[in-house]
Amino acid sequence: MPRNRDRDAYGAELLSAFRDAKGTLEIIERDDGLIAASRWPARYFSDYSQWTERERRAARLAHGRVLDIGCGAGRFALHLQKKGFRVTAIDNSPGAIQVCRWRGVKDARLLSISELKQLNTARFDTVLMMGNNFGLFGSRARAQRLLRQLHRMTSANGQIIAEATDPYHTKDPLHLGYQRANRKRGRMSGQIRFRVRHQNVIGPWFDYLLVSRDEMRSLLQGTGWKIGRIISEAGPGYTAVIVKSQAVSRAR
Repeated sequence: MPRNRDRDAYGAELLSAFRDAKGTLEIIERDDGLIAASRWPARYFSDYSQWTERERRAARLAHGRVLDIGCGAGRFALHLQKKGFRVTAIDNSPGAIQVCRWRGVKDARLLSISELKQLNTARFDTVLMMGNNFGLFGSRARAQRLLRQLHRMTSANGQIIAEATDPYHTKDPLHLGYQRANRKRGRMSGQIRFRVRHQNVIGPWFDYLLVSRDEMRSLLQGTGWKIGRIISEAGPGYTAVIVKSQAVSRAR
């Protein structure tokens, strides 16, 4: 999202939830007109004991220096920081970063996933993309470019722990119709264009990518990464532990 606070709807949502998590809704508008509201903001502020077993298992796999991409309100960064990890938390929402700092995240930076070059002097061992944040890659081409960049920014035993959602795990005609329209336009089925709304603040449109396990494997080809293991549970969500394969394509 742009760094214009007047358009930082996600940040406005988190600032509201910081004061009243249970009373704050998350409102998403898809580009086909679908509007959905959820109680997700309370989860952004949940502690380890309230997480799902899949989230707890993922957190226990972190090692070394950690980069938390799309940190939101900082729940994973705070948990790992308390465990003694050195964590750099980034988000492109000014409001989110403000909330992280208020909550005690020591190294919270206003950066988007497209600005990873600004961290090139650092070497990370674990990259966290929780909260379904594999979706931040947005598209096939952008995902492969950024995955190669993350390969260069991570240690020899570096890993990406990424939460994703299988878009085909639905029978909803609205979602199935949207996927068909995507394919007709040459987009991936789970490539969603949406924006966040909070009260009178409307965020900009952006792409978010939902992928099946097979699609994730395809995206990783030639980037130097492969799926090491998958943590699953009932429903469309899953968490992939992505490790280095060493075979990196020359493409940039």
